[in-house]
Amino acid sequence: MNKAFTRETDDAPAAPPEERPVSSALNLVTPRGAQLIKEQIGAIELKLAGEVDPVIKSELRRDLRYWLARHSSMQIVAPKGDTDTVGFGSQVTIRRGSSEVTVSIVKEDESDPKTGQIAWTAPLTRAIDGAKVGEEVDLDIGRGETVTILDISGKADNG
Repeated sequence: MNKAFTRETDDAPAAPPEERPVSSALNLVTPRGAQLIKEQIGAIELKLAGEVDPVIKSELRRDLRYWLARHSSMQIVAPKGDTDTVGFGSQVTIRRGSSEVTVSIVKEDESDPKTGQIAWTAPLTRAIDGAKVGEEVDLDIGRGETVTILDISGKADNG
């Protein structure tokens, strides 16, 4: 195509990728979670060193900025050793309605509700924080829904 018929923006470099949002909540992590963040940073730095594509390199730099921010803000919390009350790092079995489910209370970056990994900042985990086995907790979502704590384990050192 003749250069006279192209727009100046056709030759412009691609816009940088949008920054990944960083939560304003405390960045609580277990010792294992801190290690996972460090490993993520190392993996990105390794990929970045060998990357030549400017678009991919830009995305890797964005991801590196995100993980460096998470690393600098992390507050390491030892996994919950007791099983008396629900807290960060707990694995909790609850009854919600007629179903029972076991969830692990984890750091925000690791949250995956489909697999039972619930961020410590999620409404469910905030509602059950500090609860004991046998306690019925109001979810305070306007529908009168409650959950019952069936079991607490201190084993959820997933990160």
